[in-house]
Amino acid sequence: MTTSIEISESVRHYYGQVLQSSDDLKTSACCSIDAMPSYLKALLAGLHPEVLERFYGCGSPLPPALAGKTVLDLGCGTGRDCYLLSKLVGPTGRVIGVDMTPEQLEVAVRHRDWHAERFGFSNVEFLHGHIENLHTVGIADDCMDAGGRAMQGAIADNSIDVVVSNCVINLSPEKPRALAEIFRVLKPGGELYFSDVFADRRIPVELRQDPVLLGECLGGALYWEDFRRILQDLGCPDVRKVKQTPISIDDPEVFAKIGMVKFDSVTVRAFKMPLEDRCEDFGQVAVYLGSIDQHPHSFDLDDHHHFETGRPLRVCGNSADMLALSRYSNHFQVLGDKSRHFGLFDCSPGPGSESAKTDSACC
Repeated sequence: MTTSIEISESVRHYYGQVLQSSDDLKTSACCSIDAMPSYLKALLAGLHPEVLERFYGCGSPLPPALAGKTVLDLGCGTGRDCYLLSKLVGPTGRVIGVDMTPEQLEVAVRHRDWHAERFGFSNVEFLHGHIENLHTVGIADDCMDAGGRAMQGAIADNSIDVVVSNCVINLSPEKPRALAEIFRVLKPGGELYFSDVFADRRIPVELRQDPVLLGECLGGALYWEDFRRILQDLGCPDVRKVKQTPISIDDPEVFAKIGMVKFDSVTVRAFKMPLEDRCEDFGQVAVYLGSIDQHPHSFDLDDHHHFETGRPLRVCGNSADMLALSRYSNHFQVLGDKSRHFGLFDCSPGPGSESAKTDSACC
């Protein structure tokens, strides 16, 4: 395989025909269910069993404060996260799922009415297409709105509040293009929040083209520094790690091929807003108001910004903007402006903390 089309077809075949359930996976790369918060786990009981059985994601890339928002799920598969999001955004919100695998989308669409009846409202649509070109995503088979009308594809500029993705960007043969599309469709102040597999080095070409390694979300895993550089080129110089979990490779055949590479499942947060490429100190302070559902006592912006309710925390200019210029603004009081500069902000984690062992971002 040498072309993007061949790589896409290999991934489509693996997820559409080779895998019949999560039990067929050879590694833990795509199924880190233990990372899911308890309130999301509780919602799983309300989803259709087939949707859950054929889910192959990693981590839990569903951020809070989603009521009434428009959320785009890239690589939605059988729709597990879309149906979780349906409950989180509520009847005034909207959820769009995009996937290139007809076999997966067929499951998602087939159970849409089942979930709408169970939830008491319908706010989910599924579009068939490639995440590298959201201009041209089409309509999944039999995908109609409540009035029986075909729903529109082609996701518009600046139309999405939050983009999520669950172990899918690594499968893209054109990652810079896919990430560029995300920032095209996000509204100003919108958030990209996703989980994916990252590697501690650049993976050799022959392994990036191996069908099993691709399908297991290993062959296409980005080297973190290359990912950071792609986002910087797209105008996003500050990307944050929220959680990071090592991935075990227990299958002997897979380990023999790529056991020299260390992989992690990483939950990532980034915003579409003007930010600086370093953390600068303007003497600003942020206070979390404790008003986000399911987070009454604290909120974690990333792996080293833990906000206790009511407790002031010094923040750099970028962190202040992430809180004040996004949908989180109603949940924080940000004190101070950028009229006075004090140099670089020391945003590093404390000695001995887990996040001190990794270079999480600009902060």
